[in-house]
Amino acid sequence: MKHINHIFFDLDHTLWDFEKNSDLAFEAVFKKHQLNVNLAKFLNYYRQINFEYWKRYREERVTKEELRYGRLNDTFTKIKVEVSRSVIDELAIDYITELPKNNHLFDGAHQILDYLKPNYELHIITNGFNEVQFKKLENSKMTNYFKEIITSEEVGVKKPNPKIFNFALEKANATFQESLMIGDNWEADIMGAKKTGLDVIFCNFNNEPVSESIKSINHLLEIKKYL
Repeated sequence: MKHINHIFFDLDHTLWDFEKNSDLAFEAVFKKHQLNVNLAKFLNYYRQINFEYWKRYREERVTKEELRYGRLNDTFTKIKVEVSRSVIDELAIDYITELPKNNHLFDGAHQILDYLKPNYELHIITNGFNEVQFKKLENSKMTNYFKEIITSEEVGVKKPNPKIFNFALEKANATFQESLMIGDNWEADIMGAKKTGLDVIFCNFNNEPVSESIKSINHLLEIKKYL
């Protein structure tokens, strides 16, 4: 892939271990509010509900505020625990505050960035919220790796909308022919980038069946096979 000069990374679930950090954030928030809730049971349902809300958010079917409230309210409803709207609002705020304090990365994150940085311009494209994503990068000591950090809130649309990829290319002064997207979300990262003309590497950490035409990795250090 000698034609590649610019690499665009997704952040959550690709470099930054969202599930592990999210679980720790909820543990701290529930303790602070003294909620008598089985954390393991809550998280078991929350992960899928959160995934579905993020899909709706990407598709512009829910707002940021509806996502933050709805994913908690629906989970409490699912496990049959009554929590008032005011408490859920407080939990949502405290969760966002707590989330970037935990900064577990996927194995090999810093090593692969150290490997790539001397030879490529590295950037981030994320659908995450501005006030959280920059803190995640700073607290996990990744900010200095990336030249441009593009968020969906900055652009006004979310991956897989081609506008965010075109905006990112323009901001990075890059062409799609020399650019590569690396991410974990098939719809948002891989299909979104491909439709815009970028080459892609799929972070297939769950070992999903993938077409041989798509470059796929199971560990971040496997990026070295292609770059």
